[in-house]
Amino acid sequence: MPEVLPLSADDPGAVGAYTLEGRLGAGGQGTVYVGRDAAGGRVAVKLLHPHLMTDERARQRFLREVDTAKRVAPFCTAQVLDSGFLGGRPYIVSEFVDGPSLQAAVRDDGPRGASALQRLAINTATALAAIHQAGVVHRDFKPGNVLLGPDGPVVIDFGIARALDLSQSAVSSQPIGSPAYMAPEQIAGGEVGPAADLFAWGATMAYAATGRRAFPGDSIPGILHTILQGEPDLGDLRGPLRDLLTACLAKDPAHRPTAAQVIDHLRALPTLPTPALPALPAPNGPG
Repeated sequence: MPEVLPLSADDPGAVGAYTLEGRLGAGGQGTVYVGRDAAGGRVAVKLLHPHLMTDERARQRFLREVDTAKRVAPFCTAQVLDSGFLGGRPYIVSEFVDGPSLQAAVRDDGPRGASALQRLAINTATALAAIHQAGVVHRDFKPGNVLLGPDGPVVIDFGIARALDLSQSAVSSQPIGSPAYMAPEQIAGGEVGPAADLFAWGATMAYAATGRRAFPGDSIPGILHTILQGEPDLGDLRGPLRDLLTACLAKDPAHRPTAAQVIDHLRALPTLPTPALPALPAPNGPG
């Protein structure tokens, strides 16, 4: 069970038809709560900051993007259940996953072992294949958006970044995403398609396998420069997995495999190798 903090005096007691029980976390997009639906089932409720939706057109775009995300098949994904507005604040309700994020698990326990890494890689690639098949691009795939639930790894927060990107495009040139996992074309403000998610998948699997970011840096500009100009740091990772991650981290999106191709490649591997030597945990910093 992820850590649940008590509601503060500033938190709502309910969002739409969902009663809130506690805070799961907060970030640049908003606050995530654990709540209950009318039948008593547990759900995750993400209440976004009001400034992210500036006008009625932005709100309608947000609802359309979330409706698209609802069509994603529930294969290794946390299903999007509902959305709406609390005052001027948009919210998204999704399936609750009882487990820590990959970010927290690697930080606390170190790199994944061979069998856990293989399951993680296959499940998350399967999730991306389902997301892309529905016509959605995640745009913010990262260790913090992979939850290690009791039934295996699950991908969350797909569809949100696209909605926010559309709503802010007229007022900001800053791309939506997490710097250490953003593809070069995303950084450059180019077209962001499924290939960007495969870049982020490669960087996330590298973090899971080695315990450190594939594109290190002491600042956001430093990280972005490394992504655009440098080569990924895959540590002591060897063999077919290293080759696969290198392909996913290609600068040119046309040179990256699709999620379906990644799945086929992973299924052909009897066991994924792990680094020969343990790596240091990821340092605190942007990303």
